[in-house]
Amino acid sequence: MRRVGHKGAALIAPGNTFASFDAAVAADVDMIEFDVLREEHGDRLILAHDWADAAGRESPHTLEEALAYFASDRFAGVELNVDLKLPGYELRVLDALRRDGLIERALISSQHEASLAVLRAEEPRVRLGWSVPKLRRDPFRSRATRPPAFIALQAFRLLLPARAARALRAGRCDALMAHWRLVTPRLVRRVLDAGGELYVWTVDEVGRLRELEALGVSGVMTNDPRLFAELVT
Repeated sequence: MRRVGHKGAALIAPGNTFASFDAAVAADVDMIEFDVLREEHGDRLILAHDWADAAGRESPHTLEEALAYFASDRFAGVELNVDLKLPGYELRVLDALRRDGLIERALISSQHEASLAVLRAEEPRVRLGWSVPKLRRDPFRSRATRPPAFIALQAFRLLLPARAARALRAGRCDALMAHWRLVTPRLVRRVLDAGGELYVWTVDEVGRLRELEALGVSGVMTNDPRLFAELVT
């Protein structure tokens, strides 16, 4: 199971920052996930989860700065999960990865299937991850939305394995990036049988990490990659 640092190591240092990436490497991750967003009032590509996140920081790193940082020897062998938060700048990200020689180490993910199609048409060899579900906020946090969200979750769990397998076999993606609530033994089997990988987000409890490892998922994202050390104790 690949150990993936979410936004680097967001529970150790602020996510999507060099300090967070350094903390993830210190915890011996296999992959670092980070977010790429176009500025709300500008054209630069920056590392931020959303525009509110970007506004709350004095100066978010640009994509160019981050890729130059990842190209150093310090991150040799560490894979990169580049998560595109919005459509419209897919090819700019692809070109930046090519310039820094990082395309072979990258897995580009998005909730937007149209973005994956743009990337696949331009660069067939790049690894792509389809991130599900497509939500702006967690409906389970609100007491009012929790009951309908639970019903929707059960339906999505039934439909997702077949949908994921079709997407993988058609070459539309190489991996499924699924929220932990969606993961079932059936989903794991269908994804792996279709030749794909299954990455799970975002897990910050050792017990759940153990459960997912036992299911045979390809990798798990956590905000605190120090937890992975507890899996071998």
